[in-house]
Amino acid sequence: MIPHRFASLAAAAPIDPVSRDLAEQGYAVLRGAIAPALVDGINRELDERMARTPFSVGAFHGNRTKRFHGLLKRSRGAHALILHDGILAAVRTILGQWCDFAQLNLSQALEIHPGAPAQIAHRDQTMWPAPRGEIEYSLNVLWPLGRFTAENGATRMWPGSHHDHLQQEGDLGPAETCLMEPGDALLFLGSTLHAAGANHSATPRRAIIISYSLGWLKSYENQSLTYSPEFARTLDPALAAMIGYRWHRPNLGTYDGQCPSILLQDEVPEYLATFDSLTPAQTDIVDAHARRELERMAIRNNDTV
Repeated sequence: MIPHRFASLAAAAPIDPVSRDLAEQGYAVLRGAIAPALVDGINRELDERMARTPFSVGAFHGNRTKRFHGLLKRSRGAHALILHDGILAAVRTILGQWCDFAQLNLSQALEIHPGAPAQIAHRDQTMWPAPRGEIEYSLNVLWPLGRFTAENGATRMWPGSHHDHLQQEGDLGPAETCLMEPGDALLFLGSTLHAAGANHSATPRRAIIISYSLGWLKSYENQSLTYSPEFARTLDPALAAMIGYRWHRPNLGTYDGQCPSILLQDEVPEYLATFDSLTPAQTDIVDAHARRELERMAIRNNDTV
């Protein structure tokens, strides 16, 4: 069953299998999404920082779990994960119903160590105090950097939990344990109930989480503080746009009244004109109003001559 908020997707023909799984059960697994060599390279890039990163503080993020963010500047390999064509297609299909474009909500590496208890079941969209069940606010992708097994605490998903935000773990029956290999990808909606499992093994379980959210929302990571304009100039333009170097209609996220992509130029003028950034429908309304007002002014001027 596809929730009513995805009615336009249900009517579409065809819809890609990943987006259909997301709409119907709240998550989807994409097997062999990237090559093992890319996973190996990312692991090497992350090894030193992971070793030096302290454990998280608090039961939610996990006192036996290490996490760090800002992966665009920590791993060149992570860029390929964020820009994965199949993932972005699903992001555009799901989130594109409610925004011009999706932004990068967070990019996080994590390592869940032996002895870590099972995480509390939760929905990631609860970070935004907004109405539930009307739209989707985020779409997340978990990339395993090692095997995900029942013993080491593979992520648990509650199929169909995106249908009703009020339903909790006890109302939904057993969870599905997502067993995965490095190179697979687990996509899930921000409204889907999920949790990391307990790590009963002798080794840490490592992964990357990439989260995309509606382009007009406040993101988990403050991207403008994480990535400077100087760094953003080194990125693929699509990545630069995802971290805030692009405005969102109408008139959101501007820099001195213009699209923040102007900061990616070699030289930025000191004095800038403010530009409209409106949807086509808003532009039509505003332009029609302006024409009427100019006609009224012309008639008044003629009458006073």
